[in-house]
Amino acid sequence: MRPKALLSWSSGKDAAWSLHVLRQQADVEVVGLLTTINRTFERVAMHAVREALLEAQATAAGLPLWKVDIPYPCSNEAYEAAMAAACDRAVANGIEVIAFGDLFLEDIRAYRMEKLAGSGLRPLFPLWGIPTGDLAREMIAGGLRATLTCVDPKVLEPAFAGRDFDGALLADLPPSVDPCGERGEFHTFAWDGPMFQHPVAFTRGEVIARDGFVFADLMMESIHA
Repeated sequence: MRPKALLSWSSGKDAAWSLHVLRQQADVEVVGLLTTINRTFERVAMHAVREALLEAQATAAGLPLWKVDIPYPCSNEAYEAAMAAACDRAVANGIEVIAFGDLFLEDIRAYRMEKLAGSGLRPLFPLWGIPTGDLAREMIAGGLRATLTCVDPKVLEPAFAGRDFDGALLADLPPSVDPCGERGEFHTFAWDGPMFQHPVAFTRGEVIARDGFVFADLMMESIHA
């Protein structure tokens, strides 16, 4: 039997592509999507994707959501306590692996390995080390569709918020910006691709500046139907 795995699910393209890769490799059985929720705003932490859209993603992926509620603002201690509780629950449910969509940041990888040491869970990094320019083009060619939900205006023009992650966007990115936004230059919402049974319908709302970032507010299509 394949080990059961949770996938750390940010709602973005790297998590979505990780799901596709893991299903192709078939070394583990992904049994759930693990997501931190900013309970104050009912949105995915960092990506600011609405909880309703997150739930629609999980339905399209055919997987249950494992929501980890965190407060706003959230201290590192509160975050780690919430994640530790989620890990304990996972082990109690026979899960052996947590997969992450990290690409090349060594400090993030080391942090995850340190926190999972002794937990009964082992980390897995299905996209690790793939050159990000190649990976971005592979995602797009493979049918992944995503939209930028968050932009760091210190490194990328605010006008990129709300744009689709496609070949035109890659061509317009400054050379200093990683093609996958791995250093936090931008975050995305994945809404179609081979990891989903059907597209996630949404509409684009207003663009908002908050807490030093620029956010494109995406909403369930039915809200404006």
